[in-house]
Amino acid sequence: MSRIIRTESNPILSKAVEFHGFLYLQGCTAHDLSKDVRGQTAEVLEQIDALLEAHGSDKTRLLQALIWVKDIRDRESVNEVWRNWLPANAAPARACVEAKLADARILVEIMVTACK
Repeated sequence: MSRIIRTESNPILSKAVEFHGFLYLQGCTAHDLSKDVRGQTAEVLEQIDALLEAHGSDKTRLLQALIWVKDIRDRESVNEVWRNWLPANAAPARACVEAKLADARILVEIMVTACK
């Protein structure tokens, strides 16, 4: 049976799950909810970098990204930060939708799948 590695699990989620060289990351949100959408997006992407690195991967290995924004009108601001973070020619399959998030102060949540 193949081994499943779960990182920082709690009763409802793991920050990351590794299986057969694939990495499934949690939906990441900013810790500092006083930031604007650009600031929250940058903080989320830093968290993603750290989780990928902890599992021996990086943003050049992204396969899929799911992005939720509180207000779809913020999509271009998120995209601006995203484009500056993403390596050239390494864009994953992606969706970006408006959603009611768990806390009214959360402006963006990002979840990615990557490989090692």
